[in-house]
Amino acid sequence: MTLTRFVSKNAFRNKRRTALTIVSIAFSLLLLTVMMTIWRAFYLTEGSAESAQRLITRNKVSLVFWLPSYYRGKIRAMPGVKQVVNESWFGGQYKDQKPENMFAQFGTDPQEFFDVYKDLSIPPDQLAAWQKDRAGCVVDAELAKKHSWKLGDRLFIKGVIFPFDLELTIRGIFTSNQPTESIYFNSAYIDEGFPQIKGRAGFFGVLADSPENVPKVAKEIDETFKNVERPTKTESEHAFQLGWIAMMGNVKAFILSICLAVVFAILLVSANTMAMSIRERTREVALLKTLGFTRGKVLVLFVGEAVALALAGGLIGALTASALIRAAANAPGLNFFLSGVRVTGLTMLVALLVAATVGLVSAFLPAYHASRQNIVEGLRHIG
Repeated sequence: MTLTRFVSKNAFRNKRRTALTIVSIAFSLLLLTVMMTIWRAFYLTEGSAESAQRLITRNKVSLVFWLPSYYRGKIRAMPGVKQVVNESWFGGQYKDQKPENMFAQFGTDPQEFFDVYKDLSIPPDQLAAWQKDRAGCVVDAELAKKHSWKLGDRLFIKGVIFPFDLELTIRGIFTSNQPTESIYFNSAYIDEGFPQIKGRAGFFGVLADSPENVPKVAKEIDETFKNVERPTKTESEHAFQLGWIAMMGNVKAFILSICLAVVFAILLVSANTMAMSIRERTREVALLKTLGFTRGKVLVLFVGEAVALALAGGLIGALTASALIRAAANAPGLNFFLSGVRVTGLTMLVALLVAATVGLVSAFLPAYHASRQNIVEGLRHIG
């Protein structure tokens, strides 16, 4: 019998306890994999190469406060700035308040929007049709597929923030590397529907001439509007997106606390299982040593058993997490934050390494004591 075969047979000698241990570890690793995936998507993924050249300029106080539209011309004239476009959040309601009918709506300038957002692709004829129709809009391809929209369809969006409704015609469908769950329409619609905010914008999308100039441009913009009535805060597009996430609370602390709790739970489960298993096999250990098994081999047997169980649970948990993330990315209400998020091979590998490490650490101490056990005392043991 090989060492691997010996370890596998001992690991499953008590099938009920082994199954419960694997399920417990799998559930813990599922949570850990989900948390690591969300952490990577929110804080480590920088987006497309084009987005590395983009900045977002908003009101320094809060996103809910507007900026004067004339800031756009001043920003455009600054060194290192290639293009600027205004954007305003509409926040209307499509059909009803069900999560599957929620998506973002932005008023913008059709003439220059796609000059700033070059990673969004739209056929030239559709772009021209949108630019000619003041009541037209363009929609994300995945969003159009989800709602079975097609060119020429009418969209009716009830105003929630603004005291008027949108009646839009789909003139274009754009594609992107990651689904945006958004539609864009002419900001003139907002100016005409609510004249009180005419001449204002929610924020500006700024395209720098190179990624290297992004920090310099951001500093220049904020310095220019530092001592005015409405000062600005300019940040990278990625940082701006993290600002939306931060509205949900301290997500970083939440994820870290969950990860630490999960690792601690795995450690307790694995340590308890191995301690019980080794205690029940005290006489067996003594018998193995009488047959010539060295301390090192006994140690490897028990540690290998713990690592095998942890890896089995970890693999099940990581695979289940992958399926869960895919489902959540398409779930109503969550797809705006998790759209395009996937469990990567590296994340799964890290999860399995965590499982194996915890299995090793949890089993080492009881296995070490078992390997040092006196043969005579072991054979006399009754338990």
